[in-house]
Amino acid sequence: MNVALIIKIAGIGLLASIACQILQKGGKDEQATFVSIAAVVIVMLMLITEIGELFTVIRKTFGL
Repeated sequence: MNVALIIKIAGIGLLASIACQILQKGGKDEQATFVSIAAVVIVMLMLITEIGELFTVIRKTFGL
């Protein structure tokens, strides 16, 4: 896992939390929920390739 990916994930989390706080203070709780769910989905999509590589390494290590 490289540092750039960690920084991207942290940036997405920071932006999502700021957007959620602003929306909640404005009384738009539904939109704040959608923003947080969207951030989680985006991060999961970014991690899919890393998880695939992890499983490949595990298979090679244990000869599966």
